[in-house]
Amino acid sequence: MKKLLIIAGMAAIGVGVISCGSDKRSPGRVYMPDMAYSRAYEAYGYNNVGDYERLHKEGVNYNSLPVAGTVARGDMLSYHLTNDSAGMRAADALRNPMDSVNDKVQLKEAERLYLVNCGICHGTKLDGNGPLWKNGDGPYPAAPKNLTAADAIAFTDGHYYHVITYGKGQMGSYASQLRPDQRWWVIKYIRGKQGKGAGVATDSTATTAMATPDSTKTTK
Repeated sequence: MKKLLIIAGMAAIGVGVISCGSDKRSPGRVYMPDMAYSRAYEAYGYNNVGDYERLHKEGVNYNSLPVAGTVARGDMLSYHLTNDSAGMRAADALRNPMDSVNDKVQLKEAERLYLVNCGICHGTKLDGNGPLWKNGDGPYPAAPKNLTAADAIAFTDGHYYHVITYGKGQMGSYASQLRPDQRWWVIKYIRGKQGKGAGVATDSTATTAMATPDSTKTTK
């Protein structure tokens, strides 16, 4: 009887050890392991190290990026002029497609976009006296362009669009911050402040936008 109890106890201990050692989360045998243990892929990421080189050697030039010239749904056509003096001259012929659109909501959004992206340099009054210049007391070493000056008013809409897209002088490109349609709306807002069009949202409270540059809400 004593031996029987010892054997039963040893068997119970063995069963316990086996049960504790098994992975209860394991599904057991997997019928389709490629689906059960699929690899995670990041969009436009370099997921398969070496695969692109192998494909290139086989004559397949694939890099997982969008085809050149493609346009996201809802976006305007990409800008085709080159970043040089010839492109700058050609830009003078462009016309603002938003000129005939007077949407108060869009105008308020245009003001916000200007204040967030441009106001820090060019100022809320477009006089080039933004926080970075601050009458010469700011951290910026040179006064930004005064957009209310006669020469700035004389610039064409296409000139502004070209500069926003590629940058000019100390100003960098804002193509990644502003979509094509947003650039045109900002230009319309600037024209309104210059007195060349109804581009000012009179009832907007967007002057507070400079204090919240992380705002990403846009109107489509």
